[in-house]
Amino acid sequence: MISGKTTLIAHIGYPTEAFKAPLIYNPWFDKHGIDAVVVPMGVKAEDYPTSLKSIFKFSNIHGALVTMPHKVTTVGLVDECSTTAKIAGSANAILKRPDGTLLGDMFDGTGFTRGLRRKGFVFAGAKCLVIGSGGVGSAIAASLAADGVAALSLFDTNTASAEGLASRLTTYYPKLEVTITSTDPAGYDLVVNCTPLGMKPDDPLPFDVSRLSPSTFVGEVVMKTEITPLLEAARKLGCRYQVGTDMLFEMIPAYLEFFGFGTSTPDELRSVAKIAY
Repeated sequence: MISGKTTLIAHIGYPTEAFKAPLIYNPWFDKHGIDAVVVPMGVKAEDYPTSLKSIFKFSNIHGALVTMPHKVTTVGLVDECSTTAKIAGSANAILKRPDGTLLGDMFDGTGFTRGLRRKGFVFAGAKCLVIGSGGVGSAIAASLAADGVAALSLFDTNTASAEGLASRLTTYYPKLEVTITSTDPAGYDLVVNCTPLGMKPDDPLPFDVSRLSPSTFVGEVVMKTEITPLLEAARKLGCRYQVGTDMLFEMIPAYLEFFGFGTSTPDELRSVAKIAY
C-alpha cells in the first residue's frame, strides 16, 4: 500500500513497457514491510537532463534505477560517480544523499562478479577475457578489476572502444595487466560474452569453443534464453558457467545495499518476484 510516507525509487528509461524491476523489488519490499516503491518513469532522451533535475526535487525521492537510453548521460548529470561508473562510462543507479547531492554508480558488473563469487570463482591471480567493450562489457571489466584479477584481455569489433576501456582501466588500476586481443579463449580462467550474440537462434558463437579448456569459467550476459548456444557448448565441455539472468538477480542485492534497504539473496528475490524467465 502506497501512503504519504512512502519512499520513491524512480525507474527511469524509455520505453517502460519491458521494465521488470518493479515486479522484483516491490514484492520484496512488501514481504519485508518496507514502505518503499519502485515506480516506472518514462523519459525520452531529449527530456532526460531536465526531467532528472525535476524528479530529484521531490521530497520523498530516495534514488533511481536508470536504464536505456540514459546510462551514459547520467554520468554527466550527477554530482559524483563511483570508480566503477567512471570506468564503465555509464551509471545505472543514483542515490540522493542527505545533503541533496547525487551519487551515481554502476551495478551491471557487480551483479556479474557477485554471481561468480557465489559459484566459487577465485579472482586473485585470474586471467580474464572480456569480449565486447560496450556498456555491459565495460561494467564487467571494471568490476573484475575491482575484485583483484591479475590480467584483463579485451576484444571488440570496434577497436577504439576496447582501447578506450583499456585506458580507463589502467588509469584507475595501474598494476592491472590490460591488453587488446582476439576472441581466442585459450589460456584464460574466465571468458565472458558481453556481445548480443546469442539473442537470435541463427547467431554465430562469439568465439571458437573448441579452444576452451574444461577448467575455464564461461560467463554470459544474454538473457533471452537461460542456456544460450554458447553455454550449451561450454556445458558439454565440462566448463563451469553463469547464465545471463544470474547477473540481474545478483545485481539487485547490491542495489538494495546502495539504497540502504538491507540485502537479499537471488533465491529469495526469485521466490517473491512476479515474473518468470
